[in-house]
Amino acid sequence: MSARITTPFNGESTAAEVMTGIDLTGRRAIVTGGASGIGVETARALAGAGAEVTLAVRNPLAAHGTVRDIIDGTGNKQVLTAPLDLADQTSVAAFVAGWQGPLHILVGNAGIMGPPLTRTPQGRELHFATNHLGHFALATGLYPALTTAGDARIVSVSSSQHRLSPAVFDDIHYEKRPYEPNAAYGQSKTANALFAVEAAKRWTGVSVNAVMPGVVRTNLMRHVDPELLARFEASGAPTLPWKTVEQGAATSVLVAASPLLTGVTGRYFEDCNEALPLHSDDPHGGVAAHALDAEAATRLWEYSIRTLARR
Repeated sequence: MSARITTPFNGESTAAEVMTGIDLTGRRAIVTGGASGIGVETARALAGAGAEVTLAVRNPLAAHGTVRDIIDGTGNKQVLTAPLDLADQTSVAAFVAGWQGPLHILVGNAGIMGPPLTRTPQGRELHFATNHLGHFALATGLYPALTTAGDARIVSVSSSQHRLSPAVFDDIHYEKRPYEPNAAYGQSKTANALFAVEAAKRWTGVSVNAVMPGVVRTNLMRHVDPELLARFEASGAPTLPWKTVEQGAATSVLVAASPLLTGVTGRYFEDCNEALPLHSDDPHGGVAAHALDAEAATRLWEYSIRTLARR
């Protein structure tokens, strides 16, 4: 078994600290969901290092203020927006078709968490359709641009909630089993990790790693009942290890750009280091075996190809 990857950074490190001394001039990056939360700070850190950064968002007009803020703060005028709705494969295909030239960094940051059972027009459960299938189609569609770039990197943003569910291949879209939003989110986050495992086997010249950003108060939590969260925190349960958005973006930019991870692929990172195996002593950290399972990763890849072919 290969050695665990560690760095000088930790869970309190910020994106700016991780990017200190890194020059991304001439490199091009895409950050999905780059107009809010962790995505903004990821985009800001990459732009601050000189990269051209495209914020792939559902509403580019609404992102103009974010773009201006990043440009003003970094002095980098190469901060762009483009429309992308990950739940809509037509939108993903249009984004891929519109991309011209090489791509050095793809950060699959956008996501949805906790809505009531919702299906896409194709009948797919929304968590899985958005968090996994949308990013899967985007990454595979942009693979030629990534290989053209040379030494390209993909960051697949997962979550500690992956522990709540493996990929349930017998009923991924909750057509037979009762819907449970946390488990549905967890399944999609397991899929994000398994994507990195399988892409590392299939692709050369492109490094693909999964990350757990940390627990951050962002718009992703808009479907979480605030009273339920307050009761949890008052119950005596282990305190949630809250991070700032700047700390939450640190692991993403580390995997996206740090020379410390050159050539590293197929791993799962948290707190700026490769995660340890899930253990009962750590209620929030660690990676579950089902999120790194090679057989499940291959099965998921093949399932995703078949599903997208049915559009």
